[in-house]
Amino acid sequence: MAAYLRRMHHISLHVSNVDKIANDFVSKFKFHLFATRLTDRSRQLAFRTGSAVFVVSERGRNHRTAPSLTGEPADTHSRKPPAGCLYDVSPHYPVDTVCNVCFEVEDVQGSFDALRRRGCSFLVPPTTVRDRQGQVTYAVLKSILGNVCHTLLDKTKYDGSFLPGFDLVDEDPSATGDVCPVTHVDHVAMVSPIGTSQQVLNWYEHVLGFQRFFVHSEDDVDGGLVVNQNGKGLRLAAMELLKSSETGIVLPSRRKHQPDCKFVIAESLPNQGRNQLDTFLEEHGAAGIQHIALHTSDILSATRMMADAGVPFYLNPAAYYSQGEKLLEILDAGCDPQKLAQNGILLDTDQGQDLLASQTRRYLLQVFTKPLFEEDTFFMELIERRGASGFGDGNIKALWACVQTYMDAENRKEAPKTPQ
Repeated sequence: MAAYLRRMHHISLHVSNVDKIANDFVSKFKFHLFATRLTDRSRQLAFRTGSAVFVVSERGRNHRTAPSLTGEPADTHSRKPPAGCLYDVSPHYPVDTVCNVCFEVEDVQGSFDALRRRGCSFLVPPTTVRDRQGQVTYAVLKSILGNVCHTLLDKTKYDGSFLPGFDLVDEDPSATGDVCPVTHVDHVAMVSPIGTSQQVLNWYEHVLGFQRFFVHSEDDVDGGLVVNQNGKGLRLAAMELLKSSETGIVLPSRRKHQPDCKFVIAESLPNQGRNQLDTFLEEHGAAGIQHIALHTSDILSATRMMADAGVPFYLNPAAYYSQGEKLLEILDAGCDPQKLAQNGILLDTDQGQDLLASQTRRYLLQVFTKPLFEEDTFFMELIERRGASGFGDGNIKALWACVQTYMDAENRKEAPKTPQ
């Protein structure tokens, strides 16, 4: 393995209107704006919910420089001074996009040298940024998947609470009482073109040290879990960072304090009708990140709080909650079918690796927002794990059918009428 990842640090979004996304994140999703970077060349805002951090960068506009709260501008020392965004590439993508998952590493220069020898491409070479609290070194690695990249970040010589170049916003998120019970990023889901998911899995395994994680006990057939409903379907495969092992990809001393980092790769099945993954690839213009799942300890409270604030969620057919086996499953988990139905929450029993080693029933509850961007290219998920570590195939099938029904209805609305 060439790069030794310690933990996920943040996820980057590039958008045309930071103010709109900031309003959605704070007022609807109950994120906390805690740091900003405003210059004449870029505008970056950092939001936090639990330990999940999102950095939103605005593309295509110039801004005045904001006064520094530290009284000292960031100082850089690098082979090439950073232009525009710090800790990322300048956001020039034609549509709003989530495109960078940043990881902390132990040795940026060593990772850079090793990965370059493997033929990997870097969009930003090792770059050091300093302020009064120390220094941070980073480089930006281009992935094999569309516009997705990964910032490799070394913070071992920095004592600040976030990153040099950002001004902290002194606000207490608990002051308003709107603290959402979200703890961390559970997984990142990506869409790849037909027939490429195995290549993507191989790249992440050999370059960043991920290993295959089975979505379902039978998903090793044809390289992933296959969902096929009404002639439209997908193949789903997952991976996670290696747990403490002889490779040292994740430090054992850190592992017990950090949640698992999982990536999910989805691709359409060949020779089928147009589906939601095809729509993503067309509107996004390339493969990329489709959704982020936020883990919560209380999905019902989190969903209600966000829905009351204006977040639109997908609602599932009432029959889903009243069918015999599913109804018994919901009741067995101690849940109220009516409350789950009212909030669009799906429930499934984990049939993955953990259940095979234990007689304890473990449950997974999930709910999905409608798209956040103007294009149908990104949405959020809330997920509550009651002992489950995998992904419920029943939830996947139910979501696939629900979203496809919604998109088919939207396409019918937009279709031009035939002249009489």
